[in-house]
Amino acid sequence: MRVGIGYDVHKLVENRKLILGGVEIEHDKGLLGHSDADVLVHAIMDAILGALALGDIGKHFPDTDPKYKGADSIKLLEFVNNLIESKGYKVNNIDSIIIAQAPKMAPHILKMRENVAKAINADIDCVSIKATTEEGLGFTGNKEGISSQAICSLIKVDNK
Repeated sequence: MRVGIGYDVHKLVENRKLILGGVEIEHDKGLLGHSDADVLVHAIMDAILGALALGDIGKHFPDTDPKYKGADSIKLLEFVNNLIESKGYKVNNIDSIIIAQAPKMAPHILKMRENVAKAINADIDCVSIKATTEEGLGFTGNKEGISSQAICSLIKVDNK
């Protein structure tokens, strides 16, 4: 078994869609980034890549490459999953958390879990997504940005 952790943060800005876990969420601001800035999926991808010491998303999807401008992070997660499968591994489980003062995430968590599970070819019960606020403290508490953390375990499925 291999284990990896991931962390990501993006600034909230006007005139951007807020996309988390592949779900577009109604909000007055969205996350700034080269891709769709899906901070949750970015943390999950970094956790998966880290478990096999394959670098981070910046290495695989650099923000200097125009082909990733506005990229759908769920599609990038599918690529990461194909990469680890090609090395003989699969995701055993993911535990993740979104840290945001607003908006409320609870109505969207199930769809986020479904999207991530589908992208990694896993059962939904292998994907945990939670959300918390920081009680008005720090940049997330001040509604300046959203961050996410993830941990995953990978299991070997063949002898590659």
